Amino acid sequence: MKASELLKPANREEAELLDQLDLKRLPQHVAVIMDGNGRWAERRHLPRVAGHRAGVKAAREVIESCARLKLPYLTLYAFSLENWRRPQAEVDFLMRLLREYLKRELPTIHKNNIRLLVIGRPEQLPEAVRKDIEEAMRITAGNTGMKLVVALNYGGRAELVDAFNAMLDHVRRNGLSAFHADEQTISEHLYTAGLPDPDLLIRTSGEMRVSNFLLWQIAYAEIYVTETLWPDFSRARLLESLVDFEKRERRYGGLGKPREKAAAGHESEGAARASSKARAGRG
Repeated sequence: MKASELLKPANREEAELLDQLDLKRLPQHVAVIMDGNGRWAERRHLPRVAGHRAGVKAAREVIESCARLKLPYLTLYAFSLENWRRPQAEVDFLMRLLREYLKRELPTIHKNNIRLLVIGRPEQLPEAVRKDIEEAMRITAGNTGMKLVVALNYGGRAELVDAFNAMLDHVRRNGLSAFHADEQTISEHLYTAGLPDPDLLIRTSGEMRVSNFLLWQIAYAEIYVTETLWPDFSRARLLESLVDFEKRERRYGGLGKPREKAAAGHESEGAARASSKARAGRG
């Protein structure tokens, strides 16, 4: 089956990108740092909240596209622990926008067989937001399609702290004097327990940092940074990131390909750099 049979192209650019996709080589888990809403609004002399509303539209398109391509997991960084430092009016708006999104989009999410999961410290969110999240997860709990993981009130270091404290509590409750933690044990106590680590991490807005996101889980993720601001991150830009991912050689610390294959890889890297420059011009 071709990618274009799952996701109908809206224009020539999308058609060309879909033709380059190999469905068998798609990442199993894509994680996205959605950045640039504020700058998008400022460039248009609009209030920051306008950027957040535009960002919701981009999220909707990415979620739908990933589900149609049958990607098993998509994780979106929606609200970090550090975001509480923003002006109270902006934080309040983001909470209202989240509730608005859930009420409007939940029927579509459910219809498309998507299961909603939330990671972070949701117990610290406003009560009304918590109830909406719990209801959305309950309604979609039986869905068997793509798992949409939303990081809310999330921080990578906080996740590790919570994991270590959970392990310590386990040791104390069971009197395990000889307890020894390994990578598997730590993974089982993370918010993402039971989920595979991301294969691809997408960062919009051109910032070269991971912003305290999935610090443990992205150890071997391919990182794709685009200058495109999140509200402008269209389906074509998503496809572009997937095409780039499929061109990469994932070694996990092992040896690379033989010399002749490596040479071909260098050629594709050169093309990728040229593509990156073109993306920067669009961003």
